[in-house]
Amino acid sequence: MYATDFAYHAPASLREVVALLQQGDPNGGEVKVLAGGQSLIPLLKLRMAAPAALVDLRNVAELRGISEEGDGVVIGAATTYFQTIDSPVVQRRCPLLVQAISQVGDPQVRARGTVGGSLAHADPAGDLPAVAVALDAELRAVGPNGQRTIAAKDFFVDLLTTSLDPAEVLTAVKFAATDRPHTGTSYQKHRHPASGYAVVGVAAVVMLNDDGTVQAARIGVTGAGAHAARASGVEQAIAGKTLDDATLTSAVASVTDGMELMSDTYASSEYRAHLARVLTKRALLDAAARAR
Repeated sequence: MYATDFAYHAPASLREVVALLQQGDPNGGEVKVLAGGQSLIPLLKLRMAAPAALVDLRNVAELRGISEEGDGVVIGAATTYFQTIDSPVVQRRCPLLVQAISQVGDPQVRARGTVGGSLAHADPAGDLPAVAVALDAELRAVGPNGQRTIAAKDFFVDLLTTSLDPAEVLTAVKFAATDRPHTGTSYQKHRHPASGYAVVGVAAVVMLNDDGTVQAARIGVTGAGAHAARASGVEQAIAGKTLDDATLTSAVASVTDGMELMSDTYASSEYRAHLARVLTKRALLDAAARAR
């Protein structure tokens, strides 16, 4: 199937992007931003999305690049998956990104898909939203009213829905670095056999005290509900404790609390809850092992 007709724009600057989004479609149709296109183009071909216009970001150099900024790493929204995991800065300071992105799709998807595109698309089964939540990411956007920063916990609102305004574009994401002593990370995922998306994915950051007990933990869950969410109940349950089997089994029981679990022909809501418990336990153990 072919996409419906749409106007195509390929601006060369961020200023032009914002102007096009603010202008909108003369007939009131939807205007969509195109980054890597690995999610949007299939939707266009299936006619599950039918925007009146596309604004292609491929020529906007301002949206690409990786840099260190204080206690974190800033990644331009149009930076590809491969550029991200090949970066020595990311490998050293944010290994969780490497652990997760290495499991995204296939080499072709990782070559063209972008960090910002994944987060702005907010697929409930996407891998990066869980990482953004676990790494306390700050998402930077610009629009007609200027720039603003949105915390990851406030960014993902619902199925394929974020807190971005229609005339805003995501420009960069700052991920908290985890290259500190006694800190480990892990991304564990049950991969859908057909699509490669996460049926459930869990991103974990574990910080240990000198005696091996948990100083703090951050856990992001994707695939289970309509959007990525933080498993704060589990984080609180393991704080100050040793991650033995009894502690973990008790703690992960609450991992899906507050989530409206999805259900489909591949995985029921009960199965997703089971996967979330298993993968959270696995991610915490792996992250703690790396922290040691």
